[in-house]
Amino acid sequence: MKILVTGGAGFIGSHVVDALLAAGHAVRAVDALLPAAHRERPGYLDPAAEWIEGDLRDPDVAADAVRDVDAVSHQAAMVGLGVDLGDVPDYVGHNDLATGQLLRALAADGFAGRLVLASSMVVYGEGRYACPEHGVVAPGLRAPADLDAGRFEPPCPRCGRPLDPRSVPEDARLDPRSVYAATKVAQEHLCAVFGNATGVPVTALRYHNVYGPRMPRDTPYAGVASIFRSAYAAGRAPRVFEDGGQRRDFVHVRDVARANLRALTAPDPVPGAFNVASGTPRTVLEMAQALARATGAPPTAAPQVTGEWRAGDVRHIVASPARAADVLGFRAQEDFGAGMAEFAAAPLRG
Repeated sequence: MKILVTGGAGFIGSHVVDALLAAGHAVRAVDALLPAAHRERPGYLDPAAEWIEGDLRDPDVAADAVRDVDAVSHQAAMVGLGVDLGDVPDYVGHNDLATGQLLRALAADGFAGRLVLASSMVVYGEGRYACPEHGVVAPGLRAPADLDAGRFEPPCPRCGRPLDPRSVPEDARLDPRSVYAATKVAQEHLCAVFGNATGVPVTALRYHNVYGPRMPRDTPYAGVASIFRSAYAAGRAPRVFEDGGQRRDFVHVRDVARANLRALTAPDPVPGAFNVASGTPRTVLEMAQALARATGAPPTAAPQVTGEWRAGDVRHIVASPARAADVLGFRAQEDFGAGMAEFAAAPLRG
């Protein structure tokens, strides 16, 4: 097949390109190489792929990118929480307008293949919680006064009692709590409308906390693993917000690439949403400590728990990988300890 990978020069997109090429597919990759994401042209771009440098918000670029492709892996996006509301136009432009241009170009080209969308765990907002008295409940936003006082766990919205975190299934309600999250929900809805109108099967892969080689250096839009890795590389102690007890699922980028390969090439299309996760929750502090061991950081660079908090952050968000295993046929394979050791030694992207 000839497969288009948008954002193909990026952290995840480049691994998707590599996995597709290794499986014998022809790959066309498009990437805007924006300065916020790429300080220089990456040296890992495989020349076996056809590369288009251009911005999908440009309808001509989108039209060139989709011409005569059999499937699409849509990875292009501006990622991160969103530093402040001044970021809204950039997130909407790069994530939603670009997706709209891509979908229009696909429709105009008569596309009838598969569309795989890179979505995110952030669409869920807070994870799933259960109250001993009221069962599964949806906590509201955490109050700044509670966060300032070090009360980080969301209480039951009905009785105020502590909640028990649970794994989030794909049918959980969507509750975006950041600019980035809102644009990812919009991407899912736009692609679903496109699929309903055209009959194209759409698979939304909801990535959890992805880590691994080719992550960008520390920027306002980087993930927590990259931020910690940059601190260790500079000989600094990483700053762990809240009490470090936030639970996440850290999944290796090669596993994410495998999930894309499976969704694009399974014998039959597999539409719908799927959590892409390891299935093993860890706290942010545990991840920071594992990375410290892998980097050989001295005691002076041990993670520092600061008690600080950020608006838009959620407390616990871990996934159930059951549907991805049962329906998509995807299971994470990478070992966390080995993955952290590899990540610790890998150069960060400029």
